[in-house]
Amino acid sequence: MERFAGRTIKKDKRNIAYFSMEIGLDSKIPTYSGGLGILAGDTIRSCADLHIPVVATTLLYRKGYFTQKLDSHGNQTESDVKWKPELFLKKTDKKVIVEIEDRKVAVTAWQYNVTGVAGYKIPVIFLDTNLKENNPYDRNITNWLYGGDWKYRLCQEIILGIGGVRILEALGYNKIKKYHMNEGHSSLLIFELLRRQKGRKKKLTRKDYDAVRSKCLFTTHTPVPSGHDHFPLDVVKNSLKNIISPEEIDAMSYQGNLDLTHLAMDNSQYINGVAKKHGEISRKMFPGHLIDSITNGIHSVVWTSKYFREIYDKYIPGWQKDSFSLRYALGIPDYEIWNAHKKAKKDLIDYVNKEHPSADLKSHIFTIGFARRSATYKRGTLLFSDINRLLEIAQKKGEIQIIYAGKAHPNDSQGKEIIKFIFSKMKELKGKISVVYLENYGIEIAKKIVSGVDLWLNTPQKPLEASGTSGMKACHNGIPNLSILDGWWIEGHIENKTGWSIGTKAENSNEEDARDLYYKLDEKIVPKYYNNREQWINIMKHSIAYNASFFNTHRMMHQYVLNAYFR
Repeated sequence: MERFAGRTIKKDKRNIAYFSMEIGLDSKIPTYSGGLGILAGDTIRSCADLHIPVVATTLLYRKGYFTQKLDSHGNQTESDVKWKPELFLKKTDKKVIVEIEDRKVAVTAWQYNVTGVAGYKIPVIFLDTNLKENNPYDRNITNWLYGGDWKYRLCQEIILGIGGVRILEALGYNKIKKYHMNEGHSSLLIFELLRRQKGRKKKLTRKDYDAVRSKCLFTTHTPVPSGHDHFPLDVVKNSLKNIISPEEIDAMSYQGNLDLTHLAMDNSQYINGVAKKHGEISRKMFPGHLIDSITNGIHSVVWTSKYFREIYDKYIPGWQKDSFSLRYALGIPDYEIWNAHKKAKKDLIDYVNKEHPSADLKSHIFTIGFARRSATYKRGTLLFSDINRLLEIAQKKGEIQIIYAGKAHPNDSQGKEIIKFIFSKMKELKGKISVVYLENYGIEIAKKIVSGVDLWLNTPQKPLEASGTSGMKACHNGIPNLSILDGWWIEGHIENKTGWSIGTKAENSNEEDARDLYYKLDEKIVPKYYNNREQWINIMKHSIAYNASFFNTHRMMHQYVLNAYFR
């Protein structure tokens, strides 16, 4: 039994299981690395607000993703995150066994409850193999998010998918009707469902496959090939020989491997990409599959600064329950919008100057924010393509300062080189344009940046931005976007109304995109910021009214409920 809002709810009323490799709920619970985990956390919060009967499942990463340290040259080093799960989560008394190769791996669970605005709770179950009966290798399976080699990753995904189904049943969630796989990491749950469906029969039948398929939903998040896990068939057969037969694995293989994205798509009743454009791209990547699209969102209350929450409470009562009502932001007085922004910006500048005294940022200077995972396709260096042009804009049109943040994956040498390049430009521009790079980017730093900068910059290489959500967070704080027309921005962009585009909808070269980026800063953005405050605030208000009111997880979950959960 669970308690919420003064009532007792039976666990068998939870009929949707949401599986995600990472879930970001709190900066002190380091079970996320970036966008996928933050989206999962926001999804769960909206489920709690909207009373959607979900139970969520992920892994307990005792050593987190990593803590980032940057030296004066931008060299990144990583160390384990130190935290105590018992301070934040409640350990359950349940335990299940998952067979990996010839080993019996014990799995237990911890629980964290996400409480919605009316008291409804969503339980989040964290799977943990750090048990004394396990051997040292197996005790470490749930230690690191995206750590280790491919064998370690396979073991993690066995625990998440197969162990997740088993632990939910052990905890009393025995009426699950839908399994929502948030990316392919959890798709091995399909094997567990097939095993149960098969029972004592010698072979799986078409009815068995159809029965499992009717229970499964799949969301794909990336058009980047490296984002889709696949494993050699012989290794999978050996690892799962006590779960499913070699012949059945062969039947679900793809091009000589077990591809977890194909496994999920082949066995799901409903499949979706995470933006309109991403849906189109996914249909081309995976022909033969019916792939819908539900554009991502963010949890409005979590990512709105306290200053904007105050004016929304004043002028749009009820917005915390109904994110659509942010449409009425056009009626908020200009001075209220600007004062809320100035306060949020001061908080950010004060924080940056405290952490990096040499940066000496100023609240009156136009501030650009860029905070993303450091990966080549995100093109974090595009802003520095032509230093002389950037300097010319700052000298002739108005002063500029820039705030960067973002981690590179420990094995991504190119991502690390991007950070070093930005540091080199930081030194080159010293005394002319202030540039600062905030280390160890996470939830709390993100909240400061998305509410405190004046302009949100996003420069991915098309068409590799499936959706993106950081710009949505900026919109909730009235921050206009300057972005490549990819992902969600294709849907949210109205030129000179909600922000500005970089380039065209066609695929453009780095040089063409950089040229347009400088043109927009020079002719449209910086002059408007310094010389036409009324028009600038008008764009801020339209960012809220047009974009924040739509690009939120309340709207997103309404679509999942209508299109997938209860069909």
